[in-house]
Amino acid sequence: MATFLYKLGRLAFRRRHFVALIWVALLTLAGVGAASAPAAGSTSFSIPGTEAQKAFDLLEQRFPGASADGATGRMVFKAPKGEKMTDAANRATVAKTVKELGDGSEVVSVTDPFTTNAVSRDGTVAYASVRYDAPAMELKDATRDALESAAHEARATGLTVDVGGDALQAQPEAGAIGEVIGLAIAAVVLVITLGSLVAAGLPLLTAIIGVGIGVSTITALANALDLGDNTSTLALMIGLAVGIDYALFIVSRYRGELADGRDREEAAGRATGTAGSAVVFAGLTVVIALAGLAVVNVPMLTKMGLAAAGTVVIAVLIALTMIPALLGYAGRKVRPAGEKRRKSLEKPAEKPNFGARWASFVIRRPIAVLLLGVVGLGAVALPVSQLELGLPDDGSQPTSTTQRRAYDLLSDGFGPGFNGPLMIVVDAKNIDDPKAAATTVTDGIKGLKDVVTVTPATFNKAGDTATITVIPDSKPSSVQTEDLVHTIRDEVASKTDADVLVTGTTAMNIDFSQKLTDALIPYLGLVVGLAFLLLIVVFRSILVPLKAALGFLLSVLAALGAVVAVFQWGWLGGLLGVEETGPIMSMMPIFMVGVVFGLAMDYEVFLVTRMREAYVHGETPSQAIVTGFRHSARVVAAAAVIMMAVFGGFISSSESMIKMIGFGLAIAVFFDAFVVRMAIVPAVLALLGRRAWWLPKWLDRALPNVDVEGEALARQAEKDADPDEDRELVRV
Repeated sequence: MATFLYKLGRLAFRRRHFVALIWVALLTLAGVGAASAPAAGSTSFSIPGTEAQKAFDLLEQRFPGASADGATGRMVFKAPKGEKMTDAANRATVAKTVKELGDGSEVVSVTDPFTTNAVSRDGTVAYASVRYDAPAMELKDATRDALESAAHEARATGLTVDVGGDALQAQPEAGAIGEVIGLAIAAVVLVITLGSLVAAGLPLLTAIIGVGIGVSTITALANALDLGDNTSTLALMIGLAVGIDYALFIVSRYRGELADGRDREEAAGRATGTAGSAVVFAGLTVVIALAGLAVVNVPMLTKMGLAAAGTVVIAVLIALTMIPALLGYAGRKVRPAGEKRRKSLEKPAEKPNFGARWASFVIRRPIAVLLLGVVGLGAVALPVSQLELGLPDDGSQPTSTTQRRAYDLLSDGFGPGFNGPLMIVVDAKNIDDPKAAATTVTDGIKGLKDVVTVTPATFNKAGDTATITVIPDSKPSSVQTEDLVHTIRDEVASKTDADVLVTGTTAMNIDFSQKLTDALIPYLGLVVGLAFLLLIVVFRSILVPLKAALGFLLSVLAALGAVVAVFQWGWLGGLLGVEETGPIMSMMPIFMVGVVFGLAMDYEVFLVTRMREAYVHGETPSQAIVTGFRHSARVVAAAAVIMMAVFGGFISSSESMIKMIGFGLAIAVFFDAFVVRMAIVPAVLALLGRRAWWLPKWLDRALPNVDVEGEALARQAEKDADPDEDRELVRV
């Protein structure tokens, strides 16, 4: 591996014009494809294998033309204090508004609250439902404008009017200011770490090019592959972070090789061969973790993972080829490591840096450092025991949005469960008396607790399928509503021979959360297992990969604990802009496991391969730990700060999902880099000593030798230094 990458680095350095031209051409091609591609349509959300999805598919089949996937709007009216919606003036305003809404070109139907009993018991709140023939993301701007205009005109009469539903989906703010601040922090850290603006600019430039290619490709394929906005956001977030880090490690190693007296082409080759090998395997762990999301069998999650994995692959390829090429262009503007310091000192004696001093401290007190790190992360992880999962709805929107105000008005007027109705589908195709079956189901549900309203069954034209709407007494994300769904499925369904299915947004969210929970352990086993095997090959050790996996579990549990404390309990919520607390997004645990594992292994590979390199070249285990920290600790710390800055920039997003992911990844990187890799890892290695690098002889012979440490390059250097070494004596 190291030899191949060494040759690749030297080739890219010499053929820099060709390499740069290829990447610029790819960026241009991706940009043209994104600009000319049709706009992305509605992103379908399906959960194969769940009852809610089965019911939804059945509705599509048995109720053709019902626009089951069409957008919906719900205009909520509230009378001024002392008045009721049934007053003549208010009724006239509602009637005028309903008529205006019905004139839209994409409108399928509009309900009049006074004919559908959509008025609260106290008469102060009423609502009109609007159904469209196009999905929410495909509605014309004129249709949205008409909905907002109708609400505005109704408000002018003195009524409180707000709009809910997905017809006016809140478009998330990009959080561009936060991302710019994150990049600015990354630039400052790069300048401090690499010592020059030119050297600092190289990782930023290559990361931006890589992300540009990745995100542009996703945009170009969004319509054809049904990719959502969050797909490109995740690819941008991860691609930018790993792109900067991977380039940073190679540039840093290049400066170190220059400091050892090698010429620039040789230094570029050796940096690519050694640090580049670590980049390849670190990237592989991230790709395994992201692509492994496919095992959950949720199409949206699979697409997000594969798209982000593709961006990581691009980041690795750019680091291995474009960085050496740009180093060729930079020439002497990228100086050897420590050049200024050596010029200012008469003696070239190297003093231990902070990384070496810290490693020496840990080696002297490994048990104390280990206990402090484990207990500290364990304490932060305690909130995980109170984790509640759910999916965001209008109730999780900021209170400044009309969707949230409409949600609150409906909760006040009709009860908290009104915002999460359940749809019961009775499939009576093989039943002799479908109406009797529907009546049995209706009566059974009416007898359950936590039920407010059960509508009469509505049959399709064929008369073999009925729908029943159930309004729970509890809010959609509550445990009581989840229990009600399970009770209907288990108890009520058993009272009839018809197939009884529960669907609707609330039931879909419950099934989604359950599917993710069931998939977490198999996914964790797959990802950790594959990465464990990969790290055995890299480190040629059993205990080092095992320690890496256990350290990761500490990191991810602590990060999830912090997410629960902030987004569920509200700790520091005002500081981070969390306007509304509630359940943690259902996909957060499995998503954190995948992404954090991949990023955690980055630091493990970068830090421990340098220790392994020193150990292989003859140093004692303790000396190898100090050597690894002397060369890598500063760069790993800088890489972690950069990644935290990039992820932290997304906390400013108005989209709760992006905000939560940004915070979770930023805090996870902090815990993993500075507590696990910088403290727990050296403490464990110090306690294990030579046992850390033990590998059974039979396994050592069976494993491929990937030469991450560059042993072949070191032997070649020794031969080059002594040209007579390979000569044989000839008797004459």
